[in-house]
Amino acid sequence: MSEAFTSEQQRYIEGFTSGLTIAQWRRGLHAGGVVSTLLSAGGSPASAAPAEEGNPDALARAAQARTLVNGRQLTPEEHAKRERHPLDRWDELTQRAQAGRFPTGIDVFLSKYHGLFHVAPAENAFMCRLRLPNGLLTASQLDGIAAIAEDCAEGHADITTRANLQIRGIGAREGVEVVTRLQEIGIITRGSGADNARNVTGSATAGIDPAELIDTRPYARAMHHAILNSRALYNLPRKFNIAFDGGGTIATLEETNDIAFTAVAILGEPSLPDGIGFRIAFGGITGHGDLATPTACVCAPQEAVAVATAALEIFIAEGDRGDRKRARLKYLLDRWGHDRFLAAIEERLGRRLLRPPAAAIAACQGTGHTRLAHVGVHRQRQPGLCWVGILPPGGRLRSDQLRAVAELARAHAGGPRGEGDIRLTVWQSLLIANVPEGETASLCAALESLGLPTRAGPVRAGMVACTGSRGCRFAAADTKGMAARIIDYTEAHGLRLDSPVNIHVTGCHHSCAQHYIGDIGLIACRVIDPETDEDLPGFDVVLGGGHGRAARIGSVWRRQIPEAELPALITQLLVGYLKARNGPDDSFRDCVLRLGGDALLAAATVAQVEEVMA
Repeated sequence: MSEAFTSEQQRYIEGFTSGLTIAQWRRGLHAGGVVSTLLSAGGSPASAAPAEEGNPDALARAAQARTLVNGRQLTPEEHAKRERHPLDRWDELTQRAQAGRFPTGIDVFLSKYHGLFHVAPAENAFMCRLRLPNGLLTASQLDGIAAIAEDCAEGHADITTRANLQIRGIGAREGVEVVTRLQEIGIITRGSGADNARNVTGSATAGIDPAELIDTRPYARAMHHAILNSRALYNLPRKFNIAFDGGGTIATLEETNDIAFTAVAILGEPSLPDGIGFRIAFGGITGHGDLATPTACVCAPQEAVAVATAALEIFIAEGDRGDRKRARLKYLLDRWGHDRFLAAIEERLGRRLLRPPAAAIAACQGTGHTRLAHVGVHRQRQPGLCWVGILPPGGRLRSDQLRAVAELARAHAGGPRGEGDIRLTVWQSLLIANVPEGETASLCAALESLGLPTRAGPVRAGMVACTGSRGCRFAAADTKGMAARIIDYTEAHGLRLDSPVNIHVTGCHHSCAQHYIGDIGLIACRVIDPETDEDLPGFDVVLGGGHGRAARIGSVWRRQIPEAELPALITQLLVGYLKARNGPDDSFRDCVLRLGGDALLAAATVAQVEEVMA
């Protein structure tokens, strides 16, 4: 046993270790002794499945080993994680910061584990993504973010479609400083990128919404800390999204997540003392054309973290480590089927999940959703109090605006500790909660004077746009600019919509702006000008998507529309909708599904466009 094993022998040992590890892991044990001795005699420690009892990386390393035994290659990302866990590479980050160097090669991926994204060539800088469970912030944290953005970055923060914040324009020397200072104000960035469970979203109006069934804040918070405090959950095959919708007024878009928990009321169910549970759905990944598929299962709210953790562990053990294009939960579900996946979760939980008859479910997805509830003044369930929704242009807040919002939250909704109650939404807006009804007018006036609108028309209020080519290396067009041009065009021409229309503008196939669920979705592409042969930015147009009870993946209507033509085309489409619909209750989505985009476009003659815009 003095000579090193051949690669074939080592792969056999790894396969043996893999099977033993997985089998014993499921019983709460771990492989030891004999395998450890074999590997120490000639195997490579970096490639061996760990043998010490309780090793939190064991499940992922066994999955990596099984990939090799099955004759497949690990992806470069899996090789790097196997060589040294990304969370153990803080020294590498600090060394690069001291030298003033950005990461290159695989280190770009590994840096994302600490929330630092090198976004070259779009910008030779870091973007830092935060973790804000349920989108919650205090005024002091907002002050801290403003100071960090001002001292170490470009002086602003952007609201994301996961009710989160991103700080952009961070220099090579400042990346570690940003992460450190965020931790000092109670904000974690660890696992906000790369192969991790991302920021946990929940209902923006949790605990204050008259329409809600359940306050999602305790469950999003518990899930957040379960992830932060479990090393085993930081080695997924790819990213993973988890969301809780409490049935309130502002949609959480939970159906776009890998695991979706949607509040439901169950009649006559003794195991749910309050009659409220979470219906479970799996496999949402809208960039790949799938919404989460609802199951027949419901869990008690206090069981949700255990259910999600079991699902994550199965994904760690069984997800694809050899092909990143197929390494999301959707593809495991396609391979296994939902019934097998649910059975595996129940095996880990040691009990069956509740399967109430459909007739017993009294209320479910999207019961109280109102498309304009994330902007303006709305009464809370608490008498005399309101939330105020703010819609920053493009989702961006400058440092001075961040500080001003913090101060206004303290002054108008400070509560007993003076910390305010600030919430971000998946619609790239933010709310100040618990504002006395008599103070809403003065608060709105103060916000408007800062360039932070609290009123918006249906097009502006329904606009969602990803970062785009200004700050993302994947994006094929300036999505923020395109969104602004559409808004400006419709408003300048006096388009009057009496019902909301959601327009989602995304820059690439990752679909961060979730173009497939918009009434109108735009995904960037390149267009060749037939006259000049010039390569220009453009967009494919998707119509008929939806969320909540109307959840649906839209269909591509037009391809490769030059960006200069889009504002007029979309305006004509919306005018055609106003002419063709059967009254205000006939939504754009329903009208498109009934008539088709071409018919709406045809309905808007030049004379009719001029009439509607007069």
